[in-house]
Amino acid sequence: MNKEIFIQELNKLNIKITEEQLNKLELFYDLLIKWNDLINLTRITKKEDVYLKHFYDSLTLTKVVNLNNINTLCDVGTGAGFPGIVLKILYPNLKITLIDSLQKRVNYLNEIIKELKLDNIKAIHIRGEDYHEKFDLVTSRAVANIEKLVNYTMHLVDKNGLFIAMKGDISKELTEEVKEKIEKKYKIIEINEFLLPIEDSKRSLLVMKI
Repeated sequence: MNKEIFIQELNKLNIKITEEQLNKLELFYDLLIKWNDLINLTRITKKEDVYLKHFYDSLTLTKVVNLNNINTLCDVGTGAGFPGIVLKILYPNLKITLIDSLQKRVNYLNEIIKELKLDNIKAIHIRGEDYHEKFDLVTSRAVANIEKLVNYTMHLVDKNGLFIAMKGDISKELTEEVKEKIEKKYKIIEINEFLLPIEDSKRSLLVMKI
């Protein structure tokens, strides 16, 4: 995905990206590659692939939630900063907490926040299940199977908030048995399934509330 196609696809998501935001994503890419040599953050390193599978993929969250109406967001198991850092660049209104269980990734995230001059965003070295704040929106991308993931995340969701799990093909995890177990405690609001542009790989957004 080159930059022109990236902008076109964001338009389809009703996202208008500014030149400043594009420049920040470009710097984010450069920093990601630099740090990746040191601490192995991602196997996806080719620029076109990062724009598609990390940057664009992070923003598909907007298919199921209007981020302009969200105040606080927690990204559990953020890893290299997806979707949290990308969301902060495109939606500066968000107050974001990034959670990761590995200190060296948190060090990297804090450096990214500093280099990109991002406000109202922090990275914390903690496991999701050990954190106890409440957020309007909690999300997690490619972290654990859904049955385990709800145990790491749902206690962080405010009473009127949402949890959105960002997955590949969720049908492999969300069997009828697992769905029944989850729905004994939580409400599944929506399952939005779609294909990534260009490569047509399957993605799923599972929207839940307490």
